[in-house]
Amino acid sequence: MTSPPPERSLRVLHIEDSELDHELTLAHLRRGGIKPEALRVDTEADYLKALDEDWDVIVSDYNLPGFSGLIALDLLKAQGLDIPFVLVSGEIGEDTAVEAMRNGASDYLLKNNLARLVPALLHAIEAAETRRARERADRELGVSKQRLHELAQHLQTSIEMERAAIAREIHDDVGGSLTALKFDLAWMARHSQEPGVQARVNSALETVSLAIEASQRIMHNLRPAILEQGLVAALQWMTGRFERRTGVTCVLRTPQSALPALQHLPAGVPLVAYRVAQEALTNITKHAHATRVEIDLALAGGVLSLEVSDNGRGLSQEDLAKARSFGIRGLHERARTVDGWVDLSSGPAGTTLILSVPLSEPDGTRQDPPGAAHEIEDPTGWGDL
Repeated sequence: MTSPPPERSLRVLHIEDSELDHELTLAHLRRGGIKPEALRVDTEADYLKALDEDWDVIVSDYNLPGFSGLIALDLLKAQGLDIPFVLVSGEIGEDTAVEAMRNGASDYLLKNNLARLVPALLHAIEAAETRRARERADRELGVSKQRLHELAQHLQTSIEMERAAIAREIHDDVGGSLTALKFDLAWMARHSQEPGVQARVNSALETVSLAIEASQRIMHNLRPAILEQGLVAALQWMTGRFERRTGVTCVLRTPQSALPALQHLPAGVPLVAYRVAQEALTNITKHAHATRVEIDLALAGGVLSLEVSDNGRGLSQEDLAKARSFGIRGLHERARTVDGWVDLSSGPAGTTLILSVPLSEPDGTRQDPPGAAHEIEDPTGWGDL
């Protein structure tokens, strides 16, 4: 013989002015396998006081003297409580029921059909538990995403600091040693008349010169010291170098009116813009097969925008969705370090990447005195020897 299912305990807050209807409701709950721990209230004051306790479900009559189920539902929402709310009435119309459901009621029943009471309560409680679990999961996911973004930003900052440290070591140690060696070789070339020695010294000078150039190039990639001359100067140097190296036409456009503000951007912004442009040009070199690149740098409405467009083959959706497309993801994370964002669009006519960075000052400027104009050159060298 099958044993009856075990009773389930529920804490029920019952808004009802009739003691008889209250007892009838409890009887239906017990008949449905529910062991109710119930409290009956019939005034707004008692209801608000009862809301200080924990309840599994609220069952409410629609009409009470000086009170109503809809008012009780509004008060529940005003308290910010997530408790399943079921309306039970003998005179609720369809329009009223629909309004109650829109306002957050879990279900509604007629008093002449209380056979549905237990299934309705259990369904409402299950739906509320599912909703709370989803909200907890969403909150935890949001916290995890925020921590991941913070970690990515920390890594970006750490990488730039490490790059700067390595660049300084190359400049101070490798650069200094190579420069001293070049001076020594030049002295030997001046003081030796032996043809064989002259040939070996000249060969060594050529090798050292190539090593110095390589060190300068590595140091510049690690830490773009040209940014000390301003973002515009750095982009001009980058685009000129890109065009000479690849043969691809590269045009940089900047409004004249924005030049003074672009010379004095908030800390961190020039480096982010430079790195984004550098990554974009690197991707164009590797994948785009473009013949023309256009870079637009503008400042309007307190937002710095850097747009890099090419006329290459474009990126497919598969390219953008690749699991290991870390370059694009890195651009997004890099932009977030200065509260900016990156938009990427691509098609048969080419690819466009836009970096947008809101600036701290309305006009994008700081109170620093304007610097003197500088020549566009790579400042990472140690001078002509």
